Amino acid sequence: MLTCTFENNSVAHLRHVTVTVLVLRQNQILLEKRGTYLGKPLLESGKWALLGGYADRDENLEGTARREIMEEGGWTLNHLQLLRINDNPNRPKEDRQNIEMVFFAQAGEKVGVSNEEAAELHWFDLDMLPEPQMMAFDHLEAIELYKSFLKQPFALPKLG
Repeated sequence: MLTCTFENNSVAHLRHVTVTVLVLRQNQILLEKRGTYLGKPLLESGKWALLGGYADRDENLEGTARREIMEEGGWTLNHLQLLRINDNPNRPKEDRQNIEMVFFAQAGEKVGVSNEEAAELHWFDLDMLPEPQMMAFDHLEAIELYKSFLKQPFALPKLG
């Protein structure tokens, strides 16, 4: 939660905005094994996750998605599309109440290297993902939603 003091001296506890991207290539998805940040283990360190992170001040959501995928994976993105707005305040395995914008996109070019947040990067077949207990947060839910969308398209984005 963010604690903000406004002009009238009122105080509010606000939620973080995050962006998560399903980076796709043919029938594969790019996942990162969560690593460290400034040398300290990240929450859910050692588990597989979608790439993404927090929106910076003065940055739109598309810019956040492109920056995070470049920082954590070294990839450019093509055809970015919003899949879901996850506003559940009781998301499992979260230490903050994030509002998550879940996108999917096609991998573009590999032009950089990953940062320490990604201990390892791996392309998984959409039908051969890591075991559920090895997936971070509720990211498997986002992948399953995408797979449902592929089988039977529905209006996007999905709210909730």
